[in-house]
Amino acid sequence: MTRARELGLPLPGRTGPDNAITDVPGVEVGHTTLIEGESVRTGVTALLPRGRADFEVPCAAGWFSLNGNGEMTGTSWLSETGSLRLPVLITNTHAVGTCHRGVIDWVAREKPEVAAEWLLPVVAETWDGYLNDINGPHVRPEHAVAAIDAARPGPVAEGSVGGGTGMNCYGFKGGNGTSSRLVDYGADTYTVGAFLQANFGARKELTVCGVPVGRSLTDDDPMDGHDSPAGAGSVIVVVATDAPLLPLQCTALARRVPLGLARTGTTGSHFSGDIFLAFSTGNPGALTSGFPGEEPVYESMRFIPWSRLDVFYEAVVEAVEEAVLNALLGAETMIGREGRRSPAIPVARLLDLLGTQVSSANRVE
Repeated sequence: MTRARELGLPLPGRTGPDNAITDVPGVEVGHTTLIEGESVRTGVTALLPRGRADFEVPCAAGWFSLNGNGEMTGTSWLSETGSLRLPVLITNTHAVGTCHRGVIDWVAREKPEVAAEWLLPVVAETWDGYLNDINGPHVRPEHAVAAIDAARPGPVAEGSVGGGTGMNCYGFKGGNGTSSRLVDYGADTYTVGAFLQANFGARKELTVCGVPVGRSLTDDDPMDGHDSPAGAGSVIVVVATDAPLLPLQCTALARRVPLGLARTGTTGSHFSGDIFLAFSTGNPGALTSGFPGEEPVYESMRFIPWSRLDVFYEAVVEAVEEAVLNALLGAETMIGREGRRSPAIPVARLLDLLGTQVSSANRVE
């Protein structure tokens, strides 16, 4: 797997140790990848904001839709309470229901007392029907359970894995990508991480480090003219931070995601569902929604002042941009249903267009 920084691309910012959303303490990511026969190219990705042990502990959270041609369940409750708990799953468009059921099955197995309350999981999607038999019942609840069970801290697989298996980006093979940034705030250092399932953008739009390379890479685009307009497909982005934030501040982080995507060239197609989630693992114990009849209590939250959020906004934009590039560079050429082909981005040509000086060992196709 090749990553953008390994190629010497001039990307700003200071990353965490794994340059991944899992650099945020407690965050875990897992995948179930389904590649079967000639037509199954799909899967499930699970993100656990507080890891397995504390999955039911709420996080402050917010969300934002740049374009609503997509789905992210649980957002009504998110808007109502500003809190997020349970694993977050990302899959293909027609597997949202089975993954929703899978989250419930997993919670009922792990902590039945939590399932006995009520569960409104967040499950998001992008469309993989170019490569995958999307109407087939290939993703089942047990695949969602397996993705959650596989969630771990540390390095995150990118490209054609999990929910990103059958996805395409800017007319090349796409999928999952992640990145992180370290943010100094007084004597403290916080982490902002981004994870995305990239399935968006027209080939001509692709921009890398400010250079409009897509205009010179319009050949070998087998997806052009197939199934949906250029630029369609969708992108789901999850932003995480350990900085203590209010729910509306998390929403503000989610609203900055499109600025990072725009750096890679997209203009936000009408046919692309571009939906973003942001959460803070600060303030554990808050937002617990105590039940009526219990002893009345007060909650308190510590948070970064609004006037000091610019450095966190910057971190979101930078991490999202780099995560898109990592998704593209981490994917290999894939052939799927009806013999359809999605080519990997030609790295050597890309580097020539960028004028980046790298060793011959890194100049790979």
